[in-house]
Amino acid sequence: MLMLAGIVVLHITTIILLLVATIDNAWWITDTVTTDLWGRWELKNAAWHYTNLKDYPEEYLQTVQATSVLACVFAILALFVFVAQLFTLPKGQRFTFTGVLQLIACLCIMIAASIYTAELHANDTSGRYGHSYVLAWISFVFTFLLAIIYLILRKKSE
Repeated sequence: MLMLAGIVVLHITTIILLLVATIDNAWWITDTVTTDLWGRWELKNAAWHYTNLKDYPEEYLQTVQATSVLACVFAILALFVFVAQLFTLPKGQRFTFTGVLQLIACLCIMIAASIYTAELHANDTSGRYGHSYVLAWISFVFTFLLAIIYLILRKKSE
């Protein structure tokens, strides 16, 4: 029972990390600019102004946006499937479908962070990656661990 609670807490934590990484505005940071997947905040005259991401290649940006959102969707769906499988899966069976959904979420966030790294800021010398970018990579590790756990885990036969 304690292991089941730990898995659910880890899964919910992963979902929260994915949502924060996707929504928050700190993928790329300089002293006067903060960028996320959806827009850019620029500091002008002591006030932050929101602008579009016009300097980024549109096909790469849309791929990063789509795969980040898909990672969130698949992680949330995997949690619902896991809870449903707790009640419907025969005893002794593995949580394979939940593991596959979690593995897809893992691949989606890995693709998003990798493309962001390789294509959107490869030549920038000023600035650094922000906490949302770091959270995306941390959630990649968590989703991968959860996928492995779900693929190995069997429903207890008591």
